[in-house]
Amino acid sequence: MDHQTFTWGRSGNRSRKTERWVEGLWIVGLLLAALLLFGINLGSPPLLEGGEGSVALAAREITKAPLEIWQWLHPKLGSKPYLQEPSLLELLIAGAYKIGGFNEWMTRLPGAILSALSVPLLYSIGREVFPSRQSAIFSSLIYLTFLPVVCWGRLASVDGATLCFVMLVMWSVLRSRRDFRWSVGIGMGLGLIGLTQGIPLTLLLLGIAFGFLAWDTPRLLTSGYWWIGLLLGSTPGLAWGGIWLSSNPEMFLSKSLVSSAVGSFGAPTTASQNLVGYHLIQVLKFSVPWLLFWPYGLRLAWDNRIWGWAKLVLVWSSLYLLAILVLVNQLSWYVLPVYPALALAGGAYLAELWNGPKRQSYPRLWSIGLIVMGLGAIAGSIVFAILPTTDRSLSVILASLALTMSVSAVLVARRDLQFILILFWGMYISLLLFMTSPYWSWELEAAYPVKEVAAILKRGTLAQQKIYASLPGQRPALKFYSEREVIPASDSEIKQHWKQEKPLYLLLDNKTRDRLHLEPAVVVGKTNDSSWVLITQKSN
Repeated sequence: MDHQTFTWGRSGNRSRKTERWVEGLWIVGLLLAALLLFGINLGSPPLLEGGEGSVALAAREITKAPLEIWQWLHPKLGSKPYLQEPSLLELLIAGAYKIGGFNEWMTRLPGAILSALSVPLLYSIGREVFPSRQSAIFSSLIYLTFLPVVCWGRLASVDGATLCFVMLVMWSVLRSRRDFRWSVGIGMGLGLIGLTQGIPLTLLLLGIAFGFLAWDTPRLLTSGYWWIGLLLGSTPGLAWGGIWLSSNPEMFLSKSLVSSAVGSFGAPTTASQNLVGYHLIQVLKFSVPWLLFWPYGLRLAWDNRIWGWAKLVLVWSSLYLLAILVLVNQLSWYVLPVYPALALAGGAYLAELWNGPKRQSYPRLWSIGLIVMGLGAIAGSIVFAILPTTDRSLSVILASLALTMSVSAVLVARRDLQFILILFWGMYISLLLFMTSPYWSWELEAAYPVKEVAAILKRGTLAQQKIYASLPGQRPALKFYSEREVIPASDSEIKQHWKQEKPLYLLLDNKTRDRLHLEPAVVVGKTNDSSWVLITQKSN
């Protein structure tokens, strides 16, 4: 009775097994490509002042503190409470410190891994909504080669974790249409977002999920089982967040309910950043060359708005872009979760193009845009090759980008679909070269040699020594590397401390030292270019 009567059953099982193998290979391949891009050269450059430095300090405090004092729930910087979002990211970094020690690589590794995981998660989202695997692959490759996603995802910030948890929420939303149990995943993802990015983004993403389901599968919103799963999944995050908020009520009022007035990594927003549409312009500016295909992908979604993928793209992109326009004072990294939606739109259009007529004509804007980008990259490559004081690696990176854009422009002009593959491969290689250079965080690079200055402080002072510095504000990265208490001080404060305290150590830049004329003084150490000097009083 157990023998097989018909042959097509075996054929069907073999087909399903092959399908699972192919699916697994694509997921593993995308994950490995993402891990390489997000994980290479994490130890360079030094930790950035502001966000990375503060996170590293808080994580180190958690690592050194015993569990019974609950510092993992209430992180501190020195003796002061670390009043940022709940400490999920700091806990992950503290775990990495226990494995690999206190260094840049371990500080950035948890965020980089979570960023890499977001790539196969986006592929899984594509497989849920698109009828073909090709659309999901193209969407994942577009997302993987977005410059902001890669650069910000590699930093020790909440960006990588946020992108990963956003993908988890949207994937669970799509899966819950067929299985109510996946609503638990929605709640878990929302809770994790709340513990990393805070309440505003959690509410925004919840609104996007409800908007999509109300349009696509409204029956879920009236299902008690679906709501029970959502609440069960949210329970751990709500419990942790509730404990944290009960002990930090002032932080809840000032940060979660009032619009944030600070920019990325703790810097105050400038007048230009407060302009309506500023962050939208940033989204468009840093999304080349895929910006050329977004309008066509969004139009394709509108034309096919009866399908689930189109509803998801339209709701996700429109609501999030509207939020970017309205919330002009929010943190700049709040814009990152819009990139997956735009990647889905671009991937759907490129797949439609790939499966269409082979010799169809393309918009002239594509070839013009690619030519302009190629010429700009060529000009930049020549400039960096000529300048004697610059690293030649920048010239090589721009040359790779110029070659990619130029070849793609030629193929577009010849109506050759291979331009899609050239863009994917060329952008990946160019980004990989960029990440191997020390300039991948050039936009946020510190204005002084933090590791060199920290080495001077460690050599010239005792552990936990208090040092006054001619700095405009706190420098947590300098504190992390030097393991010293570095206190910013004005000219008048420096003069007062110089007269009243002995021994006293001052970290001064050249201009401040020349301006104050502090005598008698002994130079304890200075940087190679003599731009910063550590001095103390001359003993009698």
